[in-house]
Amino acid sequence: MFTVEKEKLEELGAEITTREIRQQPELWEETVGLYQAAQSELENFLAEVKKQAQGKRTRVIFTGAGTSQYVGDTVVPYLRKHGDRQTFSFESIGTTDIVAEPEEYLIKEEPTLLVSFARSGNSPESIAAVEVADQVVDTIHHLSITCAEDGKLAQISKEQSNSFLLLMPARSNDDGFAMTGSFSCMTLGALLTFDQTDLKEKQQYVETLISLGKEVIARETEIEKIVELDYERIVYVGSGSLAGLTREAQLKILELTAGKIATVFDSSMGFRHGPKSFINEKTVMFGFVNNDPYTRDYDLDVLEEVHEDEIASGVFAFTQSGKRNFSGNKFEFSTDAQLLPDGYLALADVMVAQTVALLTSIKVANKPDTPSPTGTVNRVVKGVTIHEYK
Repeated sequence: MFTVEKEKLEELGAEITTREIRQQPELWEETVGLYQAAQSELENFLAEVKKQAQGKRTRVIFTGAGTSQYVGDTVVPYLRKHGDRQTFSFESIGTTDIVAEPEEYLIKEEPTLLVSFARSGNSPESIAAVEVADQVVDTIHHLSITCAEDGKLAQISKEQSNSFLLLMPARSNDDGFAMTGSFSCMTLGALLTFDQTDLKEKQQYVETLISLGKEVIARETEIEKIVELDYERIVYVGSGSLAGLTREAQLKILELTAGKIATVFDSSMGFRHGPKSFINEKTVMFGFVNNDPYTRDYDLDVLEEVHEDEIASGVFAFTQSGKRNFSGNKFEFSTDAQLLPDGYLALADVMVAQTVALLTSIKVANKPDTPSPTGTVNRVVKGVTIHEYK
């Protein structure tokens, strides 16, 4: 798909999604530049958040709906290890949960920084979550990480004194139905903001990511061979930040195939506790393999187990090479590349998963750019009634 002429892609209804997956390595470089331009002001804002907490730890709640929520699910495990844990506690809670039952998720007396992720910033829940947090929490601040400068969330963020707007690259405001570059750029933006690792090292991570992303594009034929297998079901598993990523990976399959391919996701260890029943001879299983040696063993154990069961149509590892490696089939990134921690590795892995979803959509005769044939599922959610909170 990445080498197909534009006209042919348009015939397939796949030009937008293909382009937006392919351009992500360029967008990651842009994201670093945008972060650096905003870094001084952003650090001053976070210092004020800390000051107003008056010695208490501030709850950092990453929030969004759908893919935007899965940004938080992906970054939180990494930041609980590598973020400023003396100042912040990190959580991921969907806007859909916050809006529906504010007092079960927001705590009046606890200083809170609500980090809102949004592609367009026009989803009703995005705005409602900000408004209800202002009502419930005594000491509340907002950080909006969004891809659309003219979106409602960005406009509100510009107007509020307790808010900071961190814009992502303009091209990350995906035109396609499925969020691709918006997901990976917002994930990277959050990591750059809250990861306490030295900036030079974070820049080195991004340089490696760009290299791995380009590798996915160049090795598309290997992914095509996977998609040629006979399957009706897909499983994604992983650990840590890569467990959070499984939710986004499986959603791309559901969205782009309009549910023609059934999916489940779980942590590598959690998968055995019931969800493994999902596997039959029409199932392909994908495992995101962590580079932490201890965690890696658990990721590989479950892949080896399912591989030895000889029931699934295929079992594949998405991985960088380590001391221990999967004995079965794998999409293994270049052995010359720096080994990435899971928060950053997620962005390279998601490009493989996005490509699997794109190719699977074409395989089942769907149109990735407009995958909902009935029009009942939309790019920006419609039909949501926001009820007055009192």
